[in-house]
Amino acid sequence: MNSNRKIVIALDGFSSCGKSTFAKAIASRLGYIFIDTGAMYRAVTLHALQIGAIAGGVVDEEAIVRSLDDIAITFRFNPLRGASDIYVNGELVEGKIRTIEVSNFVSAVSSIREVREKLVAMQQEMGRSRGVVMDGRDIGTVVFPDAELKIYMTADARVRAERRYAELQAKGDNVSFDEVLENVISRDKADMSRKISPLRQAEDAIVLDNSYMTVEEQMAWFDREFGRVIASLQ
Repeated sequence: MNSNRKIVIALDGFSSCGKSTFAKAIASRLGYIFIDTGAMYRAVTLHALQIGAIAGGVVDEEAIVRSLDDIAITFRFNPLRGASDIYVNGELVEGKIRTIEVSNFVSAVSSIREVREKLVAMQQEMGRSRGVVMDGRDIGTVVFPDAELKIYMTADARVRAERRYAELQAKGDNVSFDEVLENVISRDKADMSRKISPLRQAEDAIVLDNSYMTVEEQMAWFDREFGRVIASLQ
């Protein structure tokens, strides 16, 4: 692909709707860099839990804001996964950020203005040279409102909870399906209702409901919707 004509592809949508899997498939197809912004907010949440800024179910926003300068978030490509792993202060946290405990607090942490400002600035710097597929909640509306391609992903809440539950069970996490479903529903509400960068569909985004679609079917959809645009860049 012509490096002078690389673009930004923004994927926004609800939790556990397969954004990262789809984004990684697109990035692999195009030879682009995949950036999981949700992992960045999870990383900050994990750090807050580790330093006691979240304790007893209470989120100490001031303590989290004070800790931001002490958090260095980096990505390193993992050839075994074919994707990048996330590190906090040099520590691999890819598995630690996917727990139900982190999921229960990530919406609250990501609603803190200073957290969003710091991570949005990092994300914009990561995508400055284009040639990226970035997924999150506000990529097409805030981080890269000028992204050339925007996709808004959704799926049935129960289907998303089933996917997430299966992932957690496979990792050996002791969690009930009802707990996962409750987390999915509460995160949806929190993400859409927060004052700062709420989850919403960009006006120029194309909606993809992948409730009952495989990754292969999603890629076929991508080719139908955007094949002509992608072909024009080659």
